[in-house]
Amino acid sequence: MTRTATINRRTGETDVSLTLGLDGTGSGTRTTGVGFFDHMLDLLARHGRLDLDVEVSGDLQTGSHHTVEDTGIVLGQALHQALGDRRGIVRYGHATIPMDEARAAAALDISGRPYALIEGFERLPRGEIAGFEHEAAEEFFRALASSARVTLHIQLQAGTNAHHMIEACFKALARALRAAVAIDPAETGVPSTKGTLT
Repeated sequence: MTRTATINRRTGETDVSLTLGLDGTGSGTRTTGVGFFDHMLDLLARHGRLDLDVEVSGDLQTGSHHTVEDTGIVLGQALHQALGDRRGIVRYGHATIPMDEARAAAALDISGRPYALIEGFERLPRGEIAGFEHEAAEEFFRALASSARVTLHIQLQAGTNAHHMIEACFKALARALRAAVAIDPAETGVPSTKGTLT
């Protein structure tokens, strides 16, 4: 079973090309035009053990918002497609990640129901890191959850350094996703009493 997907999405604001492999090593290149966001996608791929190629051209003259959100949409679409019928997956994943003074937790259910609960982001100071507006992180997580049709809870629990706080959130998501998409050798069907998660 090959759990991969390639999605291309072009709008008047962005052009996103993305290839995702769920059973990977973190390989691939991420080029969005927003250096800090590339770094976060690198972390997501490495700690999630995802092979991920992302190339985005966007209207960065207006800020990073469209690029970040649309990448979340396309990554979610690719995740949804790569998971197929969800047969044999673990389904649930969670992780709490510290990064120096920062700490974030993520819990994920590959449920077929799009929902995102994002808590603690009022801790983030206003501002940006190398063109990445801090509030764009929340938009990415919401877009990903909606397009992937997953239930995602992210809680920013502690921190004072915005870089560390956002990075802890991405790493927590990566580890939760890695656990949830893993194949459970004891699961022969779809892990749901309904018989479907799509």
